[in-house]
Amino acid sequence: MVSTAKIKSVDFYRKIPRDLTEASLSGAGLSIIAAVAMTFLFGMELHNYLAISTSTSVIVDRSSDGDYLRIDFNISLPALSCEFASVDVSDVLGTNRLNITKTVRKYSIDKHLRTTGSEFDSGPVTNILKHDDEVDEEYGEGSVTLNARNFDRISHQHSILVVNFYAPWCYWSNRLKPSWEKAAKIMKERHDPEVDGRIIMGKVDCTEEVDLCRRHHIQGYPSIRIFRKGSDVRDEHGHHEHESYYGDRDTETLVNTMENLVAPISLESPILSLEDKSGKTAESAKRPAPREAGCRIEGFVRVKKVPGNLVISARSGSHSFDASQMNMSHVISTFSFGKKISSRVMSDIKRILPYIGASHNKLNGQAYLTDPEDRANVTIEHYLQVVKTEVMRSSHQLIEDYEYTAHSSLMHALSVPVVKFHIEPSPMQVLITENRKSFSHFITNVCAIIGGVFTVAGILDSILHNTLRLVKKVELGKNF
Repeated sequence: MVSTAKIKSVDFYRKIPRDLTEASLSGAGLSIIAAVAMTFLFGMELHNYLAISTSTSVIVDRSSDGDYLRIDFNISLPALSCEFASVDVSDVLGTNRLNITKTVRKYSIDKHLRTTGSEFDSGPVTNILKHDDEVDEEYGEGSVTLNARNFDRISHQHSILVVNFYAPWCYWSNRLKPSWEKAAKIMKERHDPEVDGRIIMGKVDCTEEVDLCRRHHIQGYPSIRIFRKGSDVRDEHGHHEHESYYGDRDTETLVNTMENLVAPISLESPILSLEDKSGKTAESAKRPAPREAGCRIEGFVRVKKVPGNLVISARSGSHSFDASQMNMSHVISTFSFGKKISSRVMSDIKRILPYIGASHNKLNGQAYLTDPEDRANVTIEHYLQVVKTEVMRSSHQLIEDYEYTAHSSLMHALSVPVVKFHIEPSPMQVLITENRKSFSHFITNVCAIIGGVFTVAGILDSILHNTLRLVKKVELGKNF
């Protein structure tokens, strides 16, 4: 059995009896200074241990979302109708997607950018409409010419008023004109407006009746509107409730459409009931007309990570647009790339990297407004350079964010003006790695601080003590 004496022999810290030690004022002062120094250095080391350092590197893009980039947007255009608003995507590889509707929603808005109803129903995309093959002038002028003076009076005299808003210079208006006049003549013969009174077909020249066409938010030519007596509601803001016709434009289809409109209305009661009206508005060729001239477009698109364009424009395969009347002013509520980062995660990251997220929504809240009188036919272009940033945390949590720079310009368009976002994704990405210090490193430094301060204080105390003893000996020698 090992004796107690042998165990005591390995003691590194042999004790001197207290009676053999002597306390000094200088030693007490150095002890206080050493304790303060230890506390201060320990606090500094603890702060350094708790602080998070990062390292930054630039590498080839190795995104988890592959070769595609998601773009989220919410853009309000106070002068572009949802009826023709189109979101298009193209890139340098030849991708060309027109009028994206699956992931895009549209809402009519007023001049104050407030929505005026539920989501606008764009209906099925129809680029080719049927027209009469041969021009037949046999029926002459069959429709009634409408203007600002007689429009309201005639619309209240008949149960249904169908109006062709056209422009004489428009190719599609001229193609519609023969079949429209022929169909109007046939309907007039079948349903004499003076005797029947249930339906009448009219036309409005928008180059002559500019204010009347603007009041009904006509932006594309020709636009066919269906007004029903008693249902074209006008509220305090001037909103109208009527329908737009988007079907074929040959004589036979037009006549059949007019007959279907008039069929539910009896001669004795030439007012269409709400039940009948709701049944007819469900037809694919007729949809509610836009209540306001503006549109809010929101949603997302996925594009390839190559230079390309996201374009918002007025588009139709069977309408013409007057470029001098198009105003592409817009307000960008949100425009961002990649997956959405929750506010909680973003605020957590900002505590570590305050510069992250500073330019991932650079266009948010920006307004680009033009005066249609001074800046007619103006295209607004935004040039965006996109760089991906990845933050790798010590908890193996990967956070991805896309930063971008934006430069905007206004330029005179040779054709119909648009809003264009020219996007150039970078093939490189910034990788930020979070580096935490190990606990063992922290403990080692704390021990070094305590031992080092204690040792240095002991050396200083020994020097000071011996110096004072030497001084006393010298003074005693002088006295003798």
